[in-house]
Amino acid sequence: MYSHIKRSIKTIIPKKFLFNNELLFRNVFGLFYKGSTHHCNICAKDLRTFIFLKNKDLLCPFCGSLSRNRRLWKILNDNKALHGNLLHFSPSRSLFRKLKKTKSINYFSSDFENEFIADYHFDITAIDQESNKFDTIICYHILEHVVDDKKAMGELYRVLKPNGSIYIQTPFKNGDIYEDYSIKSPEERTKHFGQHDHIRIYSVIGLKSRLENTGFRVIIKTFEKEQIDFKNGFVSPETVLIATK
Repeated sequence: MYSHIKRSIKTIIPKKFLFNNELLFRNVFGLFYKGSTHHCNICAKDLRTFIFLKNKDLLCPFCGSLSRNRRLWKILNDNKALHGNLLHFSPSRSLFRKLKKTKSINYFSSDFENEFIADYHFDITAIDQESNKFDTIICYHILEHVVDDKKAMGELYRVLKPNGSIYIQTPFKNGDIYEDYSIKSPEERTKHFGQHDHIRIYSVIGLKSRLENTGFRVIIKTFEKEQIDFKNGFVSPETVLIATK
């Protein structure tokens, strides 16, 4: 039902108007989901249920957060990472709104191709900021889109402060990294990499190795299913890499 309503609204309401009034539409729609069984830790709304998407993800009807957004918000708070300068690539709208209002950080949101709401348009392979600037960087579902990912990792290392942290996630597979630069058509990329604009599929160990070769120290955090998942709409297992300088 949610997908059908979303498609219908997009056909009759201009995109810019939807962006500017998204929370109004969501708050009205969310009334049908109010309850006490679940809780979204981003918008702090109590829910009868999350919206089940076709890919088995769980969407908050009030703020539009996905399970990985809610988990990331918890990790950032648990790790006391919300301080100083924070760089966020291609932010989800739910986290963009939340971080934009967080007074403890100087928030730099960036989207290179105008697909997300953001204040900057940094090229991750040539970030237009001084070295050693950012205390925290969020790089979620970015590197699998970048042809020269090693150059991007070098730039992330350059702009990160000593002892700063980068929170990284991509789709993962078992075995080795799979990449083939001769595969260029959207159809073939979908077939080989799972999405039309993906360049590769990382393995957890393969991504960790590339980051370490850049100079990072890397911790692999794998979250297995636990009781809190049901309440907060987390989907497990889920893996996040935390790279520090």
